[in-house]
Amino acid sequence: MTQFSPIPLSACEIAKWAFTTRRVIRSDVHGLNTQTSSAKAGDLILCEIVEIGHHKRIQLAERRVSTSYPGDFVVLCLGDRYAPDQFLASAVVDDDLIDLVAGGGVAGRVDAAHIRMEEPTRLKPLGLLTNANDQVINIADYALPQLSANDRVTVIGVFGASMNSGKTTAASSLGHGLMRAGYSVAGVKATGTGAFGDFNSFEDAGAVALDFTDVGMATTYRMSLEKIETGFDTLIATAALRGAEVVVVEIADGVFQQETRAILKSSHIRDRLDGILFAVPDALSALGGITVLRRVGLSPFAISGRVSCSPLASAEAFEATGCPILSREDLWSPAMIAQHVAPLMRHEPENVAA
Repeated sequence: MTQFSPIPLSACEIAKWAFTTRRVIRSDVHGLNTQTSSAKAGDLILCEIVEIGHHKRIQLAERRVSTSYPGDFVVLCLGDRYAPDQFLASAVVDDDLIDLVAGGGVAGRVDAAHIRMEEPTRLKPLGLLTNANDQVINIADYALPQLSANDRVTVIGVFGASMNSGKTTAASSLGHGLMRAGYSVAGVKATGTGAFGDFNSFEDAGAVALDFTDVGMATTYRMSLEKIETGFDTLIATAALRGAEVVVVEIADGVFQQETRAILKSSHIRDRLDGILFAVPDALSALGGITVLRRVGLSPFAISGRVSCSPLASAEAFEATGCPILSREDLWSPAMIAQHVAPLMRHEPENVAA
């Protein structure tokens, strides 16, 4: 059991609070727990940066990036991470130093890393934040009120063949195109690792943004499918309450990631989707991904992602799969929305652009 050195609670006041903590009411912090035997994913942990490694900046709760320096105090969430291009990490504190495993504010122990990765930024854990009742604060304490499934709003899922396949660009572009076509749109990141890139991308496209941190998860890796489904229902219902007619839902990582695979195989999320847009980096990934989807009875209405940046790769992907290939510019177009997405809608809005 790790014991923390005494640290003034005032360190929390000058600390950099990461994006994953954005819903926490900071005045609720009344103490620090110096025991870690019961620490779990989502618990808030105060750390001191000891050595700068791969993550040289922190994404702040205020949704800007802050350059990190040795000696900085940071408030992060303990969490697991699955990122084939970066780190595999566990939500544990089992040493005097732990790792910054995601720049959006996730700390834990790196178990494996891509060969091209630098060593992780190293952190000295100083204490788990506690409330007035001496209970460890977890971001789940600040989750949106749980809501039942909403069956009226249209839900379009965006999946990818892998990390860095172009899912976020495809999802935000689709959201922007739907907005230009006259729909009221929300963008939801339903799974992944807490970070503001996807969140900001939806808002930049004009959509109301929500993500899994809003339903109490710093990351969804190693979360139960039931918890992810419950969070999905709340996010969709909240988006509908805020006026959305269409919700674009991005699902993290690729089709072989364990939570994504479970969603695609058999889940309430899969069954709730009115359509799927599939993002891929190249033509071979398009064929492989479409094959995987078709094996579980799913067929996307179109392919997008990095493959669409190349006319030659797009032609190859279309020849291999027979699916339309839509670039981000295509997804921005109301005409393309009318052709490919409007037929999927559950209800037509009152004033859709011609």
